Amino acid sequence: MSLISTLARLEAVSTGRAQPAATVRHRHLSDRPLVFVPLTTAGEAGAPLGALVGTDRDAPRLLVVPQPRDRDLRFAFLAELADVVLPYVDAFAEVVEAAERTETDPETGKRVKVEVDLCADAPQLIVPSRGGIDLVRLLGRSMRFRRTAEQDPEAPYPAPPRVPLLGRWLTHFGERARVPGSSLLLAMTDVLGRHWATGQSTLEDQHLGALLAWIDPPEGLTGAEAALRAELERDAQGQLTCPPAGPATDPAFDNKLLAPAIERYDRARTALAAAEDGLEADDRLGALTAAEREIRDLVRSRTLPTWEKVWQGLDLLRELPEGAHVEERWTRDRWSFTGHRDRVLAGEPPQPRRDDAVTAANKLATREREQARLEAQEALDDLLVMAGRRLSGEAFAGEVTDVVMAYNEGKRPSPRPLVTVRTDDRPHLGERTKVYRSLGGKPQSAEFVGAEEDGGYVVLRILDKMGRGKEPEPGSVPEKGERVCFTLFEHEQRGGAKLPDPEETPWTHGGPPGEATLEAADPVTAEDLL
Repeated sequence: MSLISTLARLEAVSTGRAQPAATVRHRHLSDRPLVFVPLTTAGEAGAPLGALVGTDRDAPRLLVVPQPRDRDLRFAFLAELADVVLPYVDAFAEVVEAAERTETDPETGKRVKVEVDLCADAPQLIVPSRGGIDLVRLLGRSMRFRRTAEQDPEAPYPAPPRVPLLGRWLTHFGERARVPGSSLLLAMTDVLGRHWATGQSTLEDQHLGALLAWIDPPEGLTGAEAALRAELERDAQGQLTCPPAGPATDPAFDNKLLAPAIERYDRARTALAAAEDGLEADDRLGALTAAEREIRDLVRSRTLPTWEKVWQGLDLLRELPEGAHVEERWTRDRWSFTGHRDRVLAGEPPQPRRDDAVTAANKLATREREQARLEAQEALDDLLVMAGRRLSGEAFAGEVTDVVMAYNEGKRPSPRPLVTVRTDDRPHLGERTKVYRSLGGKPQSAEFVGAEEDGGYVVLRILDKMGRGKEPEPGSVPEKGERVCFTLFEHEQRGGAKLPDPEETPWTHGGPPGEATLEAADPVTAEDLL
């Protein structure tokens, strides 16, 4: 945690209200996001109990599994979920625009620009907390390999036709959520926690109700008091008044309300199956319908408060202006969405259970590069974030007090002006350390020459972005009296070394994909101890 984040949290404790951690919004918010509030049963990972899902704040669609242990009912739930999610995704897949992309010509090996279709926009899925992202990833993994009756007539428990396709899309959303700065799948607690600092731990911030209580506490309460009420307050039945939908349920809800309701549903279903005549069946069908309606009401009571809080969080975030680099990161999300759409349309198989060595290394390198890029862009977009980098010695700001024109000693002299900056910051500058400033949206680099003895003055040599002439272009060199901000971190991230093709994976990394795994040299014996 940075020093400025610590200071913000201390101030939140002191004032009783969350403090801004950013002055602009660093994540893209769609005009029409799909909000997904899932609920799972305790004791079985990935067993859905129900969900509220939709794009209309006032008309969410309720999906319920009356008996989570029943495979057919779970598949029916997933099919209903597919009926909501896939049309939403398809609506974005159909509208495209022309865009240029750089590719390698297979014949010449040169990099050339080609015109391709790029989706004009992309879908955005929003869940309440980080547990919702984990569930989306888990549902995707459990669905994308399911066989349908059309694919395999003899498959046990065949899945409805659209379920495997939904699994592929949820897997893509889940994988994209691991890329820093991506906005295809967002957890509301993470986005709010990025923009506000509360007086509680980051783990406690995963409770959406408590987090919002710090950001916008009710009249007459401090953030700590409102958060404690959101976490612990219970009604006359002993149920939480602010259920977390995390997506796990509260044990008191499971034991006192849900378990008896499911037991009544099971008894009613068993009685209906044992009915001997039509009149008796009608009565027992009514009992089964009533039992199912009871479970639906229970699920709605647990998910609706969280549904409302997700939209409340969206309202708070929309009040912040969007950061300058947010649209650029959303464009990369659009490229990702378009690429996956093309793979699905081309009939390619679903994502593998495990990545090969080259794919895994590429994903790791991409995430590391995007993390560094995100941190740099957030600092450039937001003075409050930049203040944190200045406190840590990774940037400095000040006023230009002197500019001396100088040139290099090459055959063709190029301008290398010396700029003196007076600053109160304490950057970690060493000999010939490179620093950067934003000039027209592009990074201009400079070199640390030295610091004056009386302190507070830093001398820099400007190195580039001054044109090709002997004299620098107007505006390319800081002028005396101008306020400037230089960073010690690069604004643009470089790509790493090129990796071999998956078919050329070295033996040290498992060999090419699909090769048989060699047996262990020393087989395990009864004498081996773990």
